[in-house]
Amino acid sequence: MLEPHIHLNDTLQVKYAIMPGDPARLDRIKPYLENCVELAYNREFRSMKGSYKGVDMIAISTGIGGSSTAIAIEELKHIGVDTMIRIGSCGALQSDIQLGDLIFAQAAVRDDGTSKAYVDIRYPAVSDSDFLQACINVAKEKQWSYHVGIVHSHESFYADTNAQEEAQWSNLGILGADMETATLFTVGKLRHIKTMSILNNVVLWEKDTADSIGNYVDEGQKTMEGERREIVTALEAIYQLHQKFNGI
Repeated sequence: MLEPHIHLNDTLQVKYAIMPGDPARLDRIKPYLENCVELAYNREFRSMKGSYKGVDMIAISTGIGGSSTAIAIEELKHIGVDTMIRIGSCGALQSDIQLGDLIFAQAAVRDDGTSKAYVDIRYPAVSDSDFLQACINVAKEKQWSYHVGIVHSHESFYADTNAQEEAQWSNLGILGADMETATLFTVGKLRHIKTMSILNNVVLWEKDTADSIGNYVDEGQKTMEGERREIVTALEAIYQLHQKFNGI
């Protein structure tokens, strides 16, 4: 039976998923996969299956925000996926983070609504340590600029209090802001899933978010290179985990 939203089932026999928000980002992942086939496209959930260095995986978009991300997580778990990595975009909350820099989320501030619907706010949202280390290994090997730390997952892109909240979290050392990482880490931990989140910075600290996102859509050189790097990092990290946990 197909899952009601992602329209996939366990006949795929895949353990790994790479999860962008934007369905169009699958077109940029596709060139890196062998034997790639489109699977389904329902609402925000577009999916395809392929292999990277012999490791089968699903690429599936999750849309914007925690609610749709949680749906993807739950239904992927139902069909046998137990390792998930988000590749998304974020706005920097620190001045030393440049356009196209990668942020490896060690943990997330749970300022979203979805994770709170699952469990008490005192429950932490943290990444899988092996997955995090695999991403760091790839970035070091490639000599790519990256940052490791805590990100802030918020609920609304246009909330009136965003500017003052960003200043607060910046002062507390938070690296960047997105809308999905806290949900991925929280639901993932509750469902015994290995999770990781890589964010490509598309907005400099204290710059106008709307203008920067517009430039990103127009394929600004630095942010598009950042996207390429996060795709490669995610694929290589999955490959490293597969080797580690399968004794290869």
